[in-house]
Amino acid sequence: VQLQAYGGGLVQPGGSLRLSCAASGRIFNINTLGWYRQTPGKQRELVAAITSGGSTNYADSVKGRFTISRDNAKNMVYLQMNNLKPEDTAVYYCGAAAVAWEYWGQGTQVTVSS
Repeated sequence: VQLQAYGGGLVQPGGSLRLSCAASGRIFNINTLGWYRQTPGKQRELVAAITSGGSTNYADSVKGRFTISRDNAKNMVYLQMNNLKPEDTAVYYCGAAAVAWEYWGQGTQVTVSS
């Protein structure tokens, strides 16, 4: 399974970004797609995840601001990020899980700064 993430960048506080991730390869056994993020010196943390049936899970810190969605026909997962805060600054990784989080894409940098 290959994951290609894109859409990061520099945005001012209060702004919005949309991350996209394209999945390819042997994806028939993938149930959950999601986004993690990581800052230097910290562990990678779950931001949001969505199952093939559409169930979602969010980190408390992003609830009400971020929305995860997926297009199963296109094998895409998206993360709409609104009202961004400086503490959202991180490298964001797209991940895929069959049983656990076995597959990762390259990170995309999100920087929230004025």
